[in-house]
Amino acid sequence: MTHESLAFKLHANDNVAIARNPIPKGTPLAEFGGIILQADVPAAHKVALAPVAAGEPVLRYGQIIGFATHPIGIGEHVHTHNLAMGSFKRDYAFGEDAKVAVPAAAPATFRGFVRADGRVATRNYIGIVSTVNCSATVTKLVVEHFSKNDVLKDYPNVDGVVPITHSFGCCIEHNGNGVQQLRRTLGGFVKHANFAGVVVIGLGCEANQMGAMFMSEGIEAGKLVAPLVIQDMGGTRNTVEAAIAAVGAMLPVANQCRREEVSAAHLTVALQCGGSDGYSGITANPALGMAVDLLVAQGGTAILSETPEIYGAEHLLTRRAVSREVGEQIVDLIKWWEEYADREKGSIDNNPTPGNKAGGLTTILEKSLGAVAKSGSSALMGVYRYAEPITTHGLVFMDAPGYDPMGATGQIASGANLVAFTTGRGSCFGAKPSPSIKLATNTKMFMRMKDDMDINCGDVMDGGATLESKGQEIFELMLRIASGEKSRSEELGVGNEETVPWMIGAQM
Repeated sequence: MTHESLAFKLHANDNVAIARNPIPKGTPLAEFGGIILQADVPAAHKVALAPVAAGEPVLRYGQIIGFATHPIGIGEHVHTHNLAMGSFKRDYAFGEDAKVAVPAAAPATFRGFVRADGRVATRNYIGIVSTVNCSATVTKLVVEHFSKNDVLKDYPNVDGVVPITHSFGCCIEHNGNGVQQLRRTLGGFVKHANFAGVVVIGLGCEANQMGAMFMSEGIEAGKLVAPLVIQDMGGTRNTVEAAIAAVGAMLPVANQCRREEVSAAHLTVALQCGGSDGYSGITANPALGMAVDLLVAQGGTAILSETPEIYGAEHLLTRRAVSREVGEQIVDLIKWWEEYADREKGSIDNNPTPGNKAGGLTTILEKSLGAVAKSGSSALMGVYRYAEPITTHGLVFMDAPGYDPMGATGQIASGANLVAFTTGRGSCFGAKPSPSIKLATNTKMFMRMKDDMDINCGDVMDGGATLESKGQEIFELMLRIASGEKSRSEELGVGNEETVPWMIGAQM
């Protein structure tokens, strides 16, 4: 594309182009032989470059994004009124395009907190974790004490006291998959490198019993892990006071931590996108993919997630799988989600939100193809369950729904110590205890929501940057944020309310 063009085609085989800005009906597209627009086309939406018969595929990125519901003429606006999902066979070609990253010639570093077990933190928090919703208020009261009373001024190396609360933990099968997944998720937070110490607060009678959670997750009580049960402590006030005292004892220990120079191999980045638009797969997502390739070359780890948002693009990942086994795990997840959607009388194509569609995305196939671009080009090294600890370096995939806070919660529980989040419509997301970087897909939104955005990727389309230069910019910001520079969401104090575990199984 040229930076003066009204619309651009992303692949030689595409039969649609993407509008750079709103284009009124009757406008000729000189770059496509003078095609005349037959309707107004909003920014980031699609215009037909060739006639498409009913039932024939529409191509973007050289891939199928849906099928014409009735004949589409040249110059017509292509969207939900004439394009819909359809089934088609994908060529999984396991491992055909697997590219194991070549180690970077120049080592990259950041300044992190090295824990006793060798893990590296990007932040140095004290966590207050609820086992059940019934202890959420007590958890927040403890955090409120430290935010109101300026206690932390005497502990400059401690980044804060963070609440990890949620709406679950009871009225579920006591030993079923639901409680096991919740324990795995909460256990991942309790053991997270970004927490120097943790107070765990339960009510006492919940299904998610404190002792069972500690046993299943290999958590041991000690000076930096304090379990408190409200019913045993004598109620709310007593528990709050005991938790404040426990945090007070942890603060001097946590304050002894100092940042030191470490390899970028210690970075584990959660890849997220939310409020996506038609520009996401053109600017911010592929630019983040460039940054992921740089991270992987340094020995670092990137976690792609949200299985419904790779649907229709999963064949691009199976081709990059380091082994057939890893590729087949991706296919198995896709089949599970198809069966789940059918069982719940839903559709995976329900995933694109009204905002996604207003921003130019029509089907989940189109959204997924743009979303997968966040993963870069290196080999897919492993596939993990939700909130399962990540033990592999390089690009990995974690199963999760397509709800951003839920996906990010699982990625952080799996060990992500940084979040990179692309957005086109605008997101106000934060993800304590891991700092979150926001990447805008377009300049207009970046300028409108500048307080929330860390990097503008819209200049890739505007002509001020390339995907390669923007990827380098993102990677360098990752290192600075990991070293202690505050992200926009941290400056705004966002991140205390975004923990949303994925609950499975029946509620009784």
